[in-house]
Amino acid sequence: MNDSSAARPTAVLDVWCELQCPDCRDALDDLRALRARYGDRLELRLRHFPLEKHRHAFAAAQAAEEAAEQGSAWPYVEAVLGRVEELDRGGEPFLIEVARELGLDAEEFDTALIDGRHILIVDADQAEGKAIGVTGTPTYVIGGERLDGGKSREGLRERVEEIADRLLAGSE
Repeated sequence: MNDSSAARPTAVLDVWCELQCPDCRDALDDLRALRARYGDRLELRLRHFPLEKHRHAFAAAQAAEEAAEQGSAWPYVEAVLGRVEELDRGGEPFLIEVARELGLDAEEFDTALIDGRHILIVDADQAEGKAIGVTGTPTYVIGGERLDGGKSREGLRERVEEIADRLLAGSE
């Protein structure tokens, strides 16, 4: 079997994110640019870090996990982040509405938010984030280096690209 994609080097970028966070919304441009530059050579992994000050963030993280289960994690995340103010006002009904707009199984979202099937994943992400020093969102971890995008986005994408280039060059 000659699967060339399996042989391609990849780097992993963990994106500690919160779906009710305006800074995370602003970071979408950087994430899109990274995706455009690296394609599947850079694996973007959504990691949840809901902040207590945002009352719908925990439900939004669970909804994002349900979207991932239905094969649409990033489209869902981008759709919700793009409308942070609506999430502030609308809460869980808004999360279900976004699922419906994207053609996902909205009833399953509703059920997932009620039965809490994704809570353990969100809790585990949050615990791991705290353990490695994440204090706000967005925070990026690549090649063992933590970059705090909540404090400043200045030069952040360039730093991520620098590390990704080094990791990808080293694994070729």
